[in-house]
Amino acid sequence: MPVPAIAVIATVDTKEAETRFLRDFIRARGFAAPVLDVSTYLPHGLEAEYPRETISQLGGAAFADLGKLRRDAMMEAMGRGAARVLQDLYRRGELRGVLGIGGNQGTAIASIAMQGLPIGVPKVIVSTVASGNVRPYVKYKDIVMFFSVADLLGGPNTVSRTILSNAAAAVIGMARDGLPLERGQKSVIAVTAFGNTNAAVAAARELLEEKGYEVIAFHASGACGSAMEELIEEGWIQGVLDLTTHELIGEVFGDDIYTPLRPRLEAAGKRGVPQVVAPGGLDYFCFGPPESIPPKYRGRPTHYHNPYNTNVRATAAELERVGRVMAAKLNGARGPVAVLIPLRGWSENGRAGGPLYDPEADAALMRALEENLEAGIGLVKVDAHINDPEFVDTAVRILDEMMAQVKKGQEQG
Repeated sequence: MPVPAIAVIATVDTKEAETRFLRDFIRARGFAAPVLDVSTYLPHGLEAEYPRETISQLGGAAFADLGKLRRDAMMEAMGRGAARVLQDLYRRGELRGVLGIGGNQGTAIASIAMQGLPIGVPKVIVSTVASGNVRPYVKYKDIVMFFSVADLLGGPNTVSRTILSNAAAAVIGMARDGLPLERGQKSVIAVTAFGNTNAAVAAARELLEEKGYEVIAFHASGACGSAMEELIEEGWIQGVLDLTTHELIGEVFGDDIYTPLRPRLEAAGKRGVPQVVAPGGLDYFCFGPPESIPPKYRGRPTHYHNPYNTNVRATAAELERVGRVMAAKLNGARGPVAVLIPLRGWSENGRAGGPLYDPEADAALMRALEENLEAGIGLVKVDAHINDPEFVDTAVRILDEMMAQVKKGQEQG
């Protein structure tokens, strides 16, 4: 039986000594440490289990031709090739974790490779750029980033030796003692959440758990909602209570800081997973500090959530467009769908008297849904606020009924 492996991804031409150190450290603790050499330029003396020529070929480019590509295309090719190696090791049951090291280039390649693995496989990158904006590297995967503190040049030193060994020990610890994703006995319901819809989410979770479901909440931050879509796609989730669909406004307009990293409101429909959908948080855009608000959104009703998060009211025209997109996505669903509209507001700040209260704008989305949803999709209007018990009770009841219908059909089929 093959020795469990922790793969090391590195641009060996500039990080040879660091790669050797990590390989030896991991091997000394009982794991294989196959090296994926993703370097693109200089000669070196380390014989990698997966040479750069192999990596580049798997990524769709002959190594001799890499220099003809634009630099970003080079990085993407090496990332794709490394991803294929990792996926193959994972399918064979040999991969227990991945450790990448690099500057900007190595971090980009390692992150592309790691994003091809399922959630749950330990993934760590030691990076010189980890103290900056890491969202492009992490996206919606469970990638841990260690700031290297010192540059990764010239081999392990007083500083980098400790950082590198800590990172390797972290992956080894995850591989040895971490719990993999495992399917339980209960059906899993995904619920989407915001602070502005927290009361509804908390109440729904309690009700669903009383009915025997396991409930997993996903913050509608662009990354969490995207992760939820992947987990639905992979079959980990059997029902969706999509109370907080805020990410859709970012998907449609692209300006929101919570713009999703993959399309929302699609995976459940493709798999036939029951879903109850509400417009939680769709009444506003999320931006950073006030000075970061794009000029075209200024001058509107605004809620200053905290020093780093500002909410700007969406207009009727914008919500009409969002409603058409939502309808188009849900119309393609293979499973049961219901859209619930709370007529008294979609967020805590969208209540009557709140800074984002605008029932006329909200009505534009509802009209778009009425005009564009196909006949088989229920559109239920509830004379309540999204955080009111009446709305939550209705949403949970409808989803539970859908789940029972699907289960009955499966048992009979």
